[in-house]
Amino acid sequence: MSHDLTPKQQANVLAAVRFLRVRCGGWEPLAKALHFTPVTLRKPASPAVAFRVAKLACIGVDDLLAGKFPPPGVCPHCGATKGETAPE
Repeated sequence: MSHDLTPKQQANVLAAVRFLRVRCGGWEPLAKALHFTPVTLRKPASPAVAFRVAKLACIGVDDLLAGKFPPPGVCPHCGATKGETAPE
């Protein structure tokens, strides 16, 4: 388990990973984009995962760790916004 990120920061990175998983079309494409294995993405987030997720999402690492991604109004689990149906 990584002790470099707080539990809240790890939860914020995981929410971003789940969101990006939907946007990328699954665990395999997301893992490939981040240069990790799908198994790595399901473990507690490390600083390396946080940096790569922030880069892929085009946001600052501080914003990612603070929970500002995905943006407000976007479901962190499916990526749907209010009034939009979830991607399949």
